[in-house]
Order: sequence, then C-alpha cells, then structure tokens
Amino acid sequence: MIFQISVHDQIADIGREAWDACARPTGDPFVSYDFLHACEASGSAAPRQGWAPRHLALRDEDNAVLGVMPLYLKGNSQGEYVFDHSWADAYERAGGRYYPKLLGAVPFTPATGPRFLNYPDTDAATVRTALLQGALTLTERLGVSSLHVNFPIEPEWSAMTQAGLLPRQDIQFIWRNDGYQTFDDFLNALSANRRKTIRRERRDAQADLDIRVLTGDALTEAHWDAFFAFYMDTGSRKWGQPYLTRDFFTRIGATMADRIALVMAFRDGTPIAGALNFIGDEALYGRQWGTLEDVPFLHFELCYYQATAFAISRGLSRVEAGAQGEHKIARGYLPSPVYSAHFIADPALRDPVTRYLDGERPAIEAEMAAMTEELSPYKRS
Repeated sequence: MIFQISVHDQIADIGREAWDACARPTGDPFVSYDFLHACEASGSAAPRQGWAPRHLALRDEDNAVLGVMPLYLKGNSQGEYVFDHSWADAYERAGGRYYPKLLGAVPFTPATGPRFLNYPDTDAATVRTALLQGALTLTERLGVSSLHVNFPIEPEWSAMTQAGLLPRQDIQFIWRNDGYQTFDDFLNALSANRRKTIRRERRDAQADLDIRVLTGDALTEAHWDAFFAFYMDTGSRKWGQPYLTRDFFTRIGATMADRIALVMAFRDGTPIAGALNFIGDEALYGRQWGTLEDVPFLHFELCYYQATAFAISRGLSRVEAGAQGEHKIARGYLPSPVYSAHFIADPALRDPVTRYLDGERPAIEAEMAAMTEELSPYKRS
C-alpha cells in the first residue's frame, strides 16, 4: 500500500470525523478532536504562545485517513512537563539553536496516552512507523533541532527506542483500583494509621462545606466562571502565567461535558474551590485545581479522595493525578513510570544527552523502588 503524509497547521483541516475515527477507540479524552481543538481555537495552544500545530495525517492512495499524530512546532518548552531546559541552555551556549523544535504531545497535559492514532482495522505498528517517519522527515525538512514525544504509552515508547530515539523515564503517582467496591474498601487496604489520618483529613476538609461532583448537564457557565477564577489564582502564584484561557473551559464544557468530572466545594452556596478531572474509558485524569480559601486538607479532598471515590463508583482502573507530588503516596497514589522519547539531530548535543539519560534512567527506577518500599501506605503482605 502507498502512504502519503500531510501536515496541517490546524486540527480543523483534518476534521472531527477523520480525527476521532482514529482517536475514539483509544478511550483517551485528551487526544480527542474536541480537546485538541479547544486548545487551539481558544488561543491556549497557539503560535503566539509557542504552540504552532503541525498535525500529521497518514492517508492511503484514495486519500482516506489511516492515522493521525498530534504534533506542534514549539518556540519554547513551557507547558510540556518533560524538562529539557538544561539541554536548550547548553546547546545555545555552544552556539546552537534549540528552538523551534517539534513536539508530539497533548498541550499542558502530563498524562500518559497514545501519540500515534490509527484507524480501526489498520495495523497499529505500520501506522505508527509511518507517522514516526513522517515526523522525523518533517524535523529534517524544517531544519529544527529535535523531535520529542512526551507521555506516550509504553509500547510506543519501546518502538521509538528501537527506532533510535533516546528513551527517557520519569515518575508520576497513580492510584490503582484493586477491585474496590467502596471508598471504605480502599481504606481497608491501608495501614491502620493511614486509615485514621485519611478519615480525619476528610472530616476536617468537609466541615461546613458542600462538596459536589458535577458532570454532563449539571455543568454550567457559572461553574466555569468560578473554576477559572480558582485556576487563575493558583496558576498565577505557581508559575506566573496560566496557560488556559477562559474560552477553553467554555469549549470543553460544550463538547466534552460527559467526559468531565468537576469537583466543587461550596460554602453557603458560594463556590470556593474546585478540581477538574477528565473521564477516560479506563482512567480518571486529574488536571487543574484552585481555591480562594485556605481550608486544611481541602486540596487532598478535592484532588485525591473525591477522585478516588469517583473512580471506584465508575469502575475505573486508576486515577492519574498529574505531575509531581510525593505527598500523593500517603493518599494511595504509588510511584509509576512515565515515558518520553527524543530525536536530536546534532551529535554535538545528542551525545551528551544520551550519556545523561543513560545515567538518569537507573536513578529514576531506583527512586521509584525506594519510595514504594519506604512510603507505601498499604498493608504489608
């Protein structure tokens, strides 16, 4: 079969029907047309923000779309959560030009998911190979420094490693559902001290508050207004300039309401805090959170305990609560590997990065093992 690759500077050029025919079977909300289009159309992931779409579509001789890949020409490394700033600094000090670079990822979303999406009944490996080669060819054609694929699923990471990309690992903290039917079932799997602590934290966080999980038709623009205020306040204090625009939330509310679980805390009818989650076929994905009041343990309640309870109620296999946060371990979220793969064109940069990653990977694996052994809240068997 003869394949051709087309490059698109907006996802709308590929279209919802063709894109979601490839994305929908994955069950991943973040590679859906509606999420990626909301990032673009809202101005959140836009060229002026350093995110210029260069999405790939793999087509057959009849121009039918067989596969797609979310891809961006990046003018910076912001909003990626796989940190290569030191590589950029070193290369530019040596006279190189690190930016722009190509990035296969979902904007502002450190969640593991497929990055090479294939149409049903096509061979996934064949489509992945063709899309990866298309991305590498585009890297060469544009003359950019590098191609990075962040947070791919493990089989994609292994295949990219075999294709010669540099493999990298990091750690996230993920809660896994061991067949729990209720939140108390989960608590009963923990040590007695952790059960007692979590019950106290939940009691203190919930005191005098009305906590609701809103999804589907229950979500309104008033809820998004409130949540955006929380997001802006927390984001401004953490990293200066939050990434997502207000219009982004309106767009996902209009197109993805059934795939959203917005946990909101109300005091006397007024919302004071919220945590945004996306619902996948197998997982709940925690994303942004914010609050306008300093309530003890409210962050743990909204982001972790409510997410855990929701996942149990929906029969989901895990909760992925985003990047960083060793404090999640005590709440049942254990260290797990996440992946990225990197092609660097210039050997003057590629060789030292290779040596760095060769030392980083075993250190990451040792750190995961040590944290699990020393900090796990679960009963010892």
